[in-house]
Amino acid sequence: MDRAQLPRPNTFAGLSLILDRIAERRDESGWIAEQGRSTAARYLLLDAAGEAFLRRDDELLRWLGNDERERWLGDLPATLLGIADQRPYFLLVLDDADDLAALESALDARRVSLRSAGLQLPADEAGLFAYAKGLSHWQRETRHCARCGTPLRLVAAGHRAQCPNPDCARLHFPRTDAAVIMLVEHEGACLLGRQASWPPGRYSTLAGFVEPGESLEDAVRREVAEESGVIVDEVRYHSSQPWPMPASLMVGFFATALSRRIDRRDHELEDARWFTPQQIVDGLADGSFLPSPALSVSYQLLAHWLQQRAGLELDRLVASVEAR
Repeated sequence: MDRAQLPRPNTFAGLSLILDRIAERRDESGWIAEQGRSTAARYLLLDAAGEAFLRRDDELLRWLGNDERERWLGDLPATLLGIADQRPYFLLVLDDADDLAALESALDARRVSLRSAGLQLPADEAGLFAYAKGLSHWQRETRHCARCGTPLRLVAAGHRAQCPNPDCARLHFPRTDAAVIMLVEHEGACLLGRQASWPPGRYSTLAGFVEPGESLEDAVRREVAEESGVIVDEVRYHSSQPWPMPASLMVGFFATALSRRIDRRDHELEDARWFTPQQIVDGLADGSFLPSPALSVSYQLLAHWLQQRAGLELDRLVASVEAR
């Protein structure tokens, strides 16, 4: 396939190109401790809300070396994220009791959410932040055994939780909730919807969670029908995006509708309508149309569709409006 026809990487995706998660060594506690004490080790710091520490005057993560970790955080448990360029990367999570303001001052740092930092950070740091946030959310939410209720203990360098009850001993693994997000098209127009809580003019691709016993393609068809009444036939995979807000994986698709008949019977959306490329261009120009944030795979789906169908660059269209 011509690489020009391929979608560009989504925000937070592509981490495997630089990071070896080294899952096969997560049970080697001695080796992990040795990695954590090395001068090469780097620690990513998150607060209880999942916000990361960034350099105060720069759009970069404020990594801690092991000496700083010991000085400021003592024996706070660390989670191994992986190895990149022969350097081990770890996650540290603060609790609500920590004096965050004092730590910010000591580290000359500031705290920022993943949603805010995603497009500002370099791609590798954004991916590591997303990985760490998703894992820390699971650790925080998975405190008791779902089978017997016993408090769990983290094992495998923070990537599993085990029930210490000898009559149970159940292992719990990090959870990711699959969701489909799809750009539906029909004869030169795409279907977009909006929720009442969104800013005026914002329209996005439809989306929803996958239900038990359901394929991704069937989830696309069901969600589109539930939200808009539109019946979908062909479903084609586009790309995926980790979305740890708090624990989703967004799986993007293009889908072809059999007609443009809309029937919003469940009223989940405030509005749903068909847009041609020209209507999107005109709406951006007059302020009546606002796409999803560029952080999202929804934006990438629309950008890819506009480029393929009309030779339009969504980034340039948005930038020209913002420059006014």
